[in-house]
Amino acid sequence: MTSDLLSVRVDRPWLTVALPATWRALSFAPYRPGDVACDCVLWREVRDQDFTQDFDAVGWLAGEVGSRDAVAMLTSRNVDRFVHRRAVVDGVVAEAVATVGLSNAERIGTRRDLPDGSYGTINVVVAVSEGLTPTARIEALSIAASARTAAVMEAGIPVEAGVATGTGTDCLVVTSPVGKSGFAGMHTGIGEAVGACVFAAVAQGVSDWLAER
Repeated sequence: MTSDLLSVRVDRPWLTVALPATWRALSFAPYRPGDVACDCVLWREVRDQDFTQDFDAVGWLAGEVGSRDAVAMLTSRNVDRFVHRRAVVDGVVAEAVATVGLSNAERIGTRRDLPDGSYGTINVVVAVSEGLTPTARIEALSIAASARTAAVMEAGIPVEAGVATGTGTDCLVVTSPVGKSGFAGMHTGIGEAVGACVFAAVAQGVSDWLAER
């Protein structure tokens, strides 16, 4: 699937989301977290049973990625099940790609002890056409997190402490060109576009995951 911002390719066990150029990516991804330059974001599909308590997932993923100029995440979700959504507000284009698994569903402020093999996760990359400052990328990341949470809560998935707000291993990536736009909150076109596409992608991913069960 190709669009103005993101080109998505599946070659299991990899999902590759190519950016239009080398952009900045802000994330807490297991491979190359922080605020880094990259030209793509990768998902590596794995099996839940591979992730025992003593498994060095971060080191293993680095070896799998190799020399690619990428940020990378892990998922046990079939990467063919990705969702790609787009929003345009005030001339700003935002696109989100998400994979959603909820076997590791949690409610914020609580923590469950899960056995090996329960590592479902929500992974999202959102790209913004507008050039952002580092501060605006941080704000956009907070908007993406809010949108993820809202989409999960609307599904009303029960956990011990109430309804789920996400999973214990979610990972979010915000990408954009370097620029001068310093605000990306809910009262901006940037924030509205980011929130809309992330919400739509995660909501559809949640619906798909629940339908399969």
